Amino acid sequence: MNAKPHQLAIAADHELPLVVALMPYTPRHRAVAVSVVAAMLMVWVFVAPSASVQVGRIDSFLPVVQTVMSVADLLTATLLFAQYWVQPHRALLLMASGYIFAGSFAFLQTLSFPGSYAPNGLIGDVYNTPAWFFVLWYTMFPLSILGYALLKDKGNPSPDARTASIAITLVCVMGTIALLSWLVIDQVEHLPQFFTTGLMLQTRLSNQFNIGLTILGCTVLLVLFFRRRTVLDLWLMVTLFAAIPNFLVAAYVGSARFSVGWYTARGFALVASCLLLSVLVTEMTVLYSRLASALVMQRRERANRFVSIDAATAAIAHEINSPLGSITLNVETAERELEAQRPRLEEVRAIVRDIGEAGLKVKETIVSIRRLFKDATDKPAMISIESVTGQVLRLLRHELQFNEVAVETEFLVEPPLVNADPIQLQQVILNLLKNAIDAMASTPRDGRRLNIGTRVARNGAIVLSIQDTGAGVAPQDQDRVFDPFFTTKPTGMGLGLAICRTIIERYEGRLILAQSGPRGSTFEVTLPVVRR
Repeated sequence: MNAKPHQLAIAADHELPLVVALMPYTPRHRAVAVSVVAAMLMVWVFVAPSASVQVGRIDSFLPVVQTVMSVADLLTATLLFAQYWVQPHRALLLMASGYIFAGSFAFLQTLSFPGSYAPNGLIGDVYNTPAWFFVLWYTMFPLSILGYALLKDKGNPSPDARTASIAITLVCVMGTIALLSWLVIDQVEHLPQFFTTGLMLQTRLSNQFNIGLTILGCTVLLVLFFRRRTVLDLWLMVTLFAAIPNFLVAAYVGSARFSVGWYTARGFALVASCLLLSVLVTEMTVLYSRLASALVMQRRERANRFVSIDAATAAIAHEINSPLGSITLNVETAERELEAQRPRLEEVRAIVRDIGEAGLKVKETIVSIRRLFKDATDKPAMISIESVTGQVLRLLRHELQFNEVAVETEFLVEPPLVNADPIQLQQVILNLLKNAIDAMASTPRDGRRLNIGTRVARNGAIVLSIQDTGAGVAPQDQDRVFDPFFTTKPTGMGLGLAICRTIIERYEGRLILAQSGPRGSTFEVTLPVVRR
């Protein structure tokens, strides 16, 4: 059997990716984003020749589309604030602010656009106020993304200031929106004019602004491209890409409103506005389902553990109370004999023999109870050790991200099956991986690597190796790591590895410390293969 290397990317970020917006994107995310961009390019290639063709004026198109965009942007901002509440990161505040700007200016432009809610618009003048809201919309949003891209690798504020930070952000954003809105509504006559005699006659300044907005969008897109790391980065690039046609249509088509290009550009803006919202909702649902599954499994495991502990302690107490009582009584009798003036040594010898027999009975009771519970919980099945390892890695995904551990797996192309209890084998691998994570706590963050691989031994058994880059086990302790109650952790009980070895040996396998040194340790689990 051949081995096929496989990389499991766990991003190491100064800001721990505990929320969807800061999670590293996967090849699946990248493939979907590239597909969306490719689809938009195909549409534009098809539409470009007829972009300037004027079609029927649909006054309800813009208010419907931009109202939906406004709602989507404000919902996205709400989700980003919620993400910030979970993990306070200043960059998320900037991005949420950008979506508030976008949603607010989109709705204000709809109110001022002639023919939307009123023939001449509800606010501002007929021609230039909507254009200025468009400029503000696509200036503040890219600038917020630029600030996010530059700030996302910086440190976090204090978690205690989350409420105050969100409140201050909202006040500043709403104040800025109010001030800019007052300028383009009440003071629009003092601002440069984009239209003079009608919606179809743009000034040269309008084209210059559109070219400037195109350059700004492309610049921010380029900065974000080189600093992309997260799901949010990826879909912000798609959003910017979808917004650029708005400026190109206005700059190069001229009379762009109510043309094929104009309708297509607004449709793309609508899709882009809803994309990030859809991604956040979908990924949060997936994350919630995984956390719920992990919580159910944890509760079930805890309940089973409590039941087992309760039954075991009751059985042990019942079985050893009698010999312990006999030992106590014999000790008291022996003390009285030894305190007598003429102690009867034969009687003392008989008492000592009784104490020894009672002690052996206690030992036999404990062994029999352990065997009883082992047989009761043992439910072996034909399973793949690699699939169990994959399940454990998924359970530990966020812990690995939290500790900034990079994981590399090298599994067999056609993994053989072993005969073992899936739950117990999962607990063994979980314990080994947690030990590896703990062992790398003192390792620099950029040096924390976990290598997991499988191979076939000479005797045909399958070997699972788990290698960390921690400080290693001291030479004098390497022969004792599997001893019960021996531990190198300040708060450890020293039972984890002992129990793991017992479980593996139950299935005629072995668990060893293959090597250990200053650069890390390697534990190996060997299990016999079930012939198909």
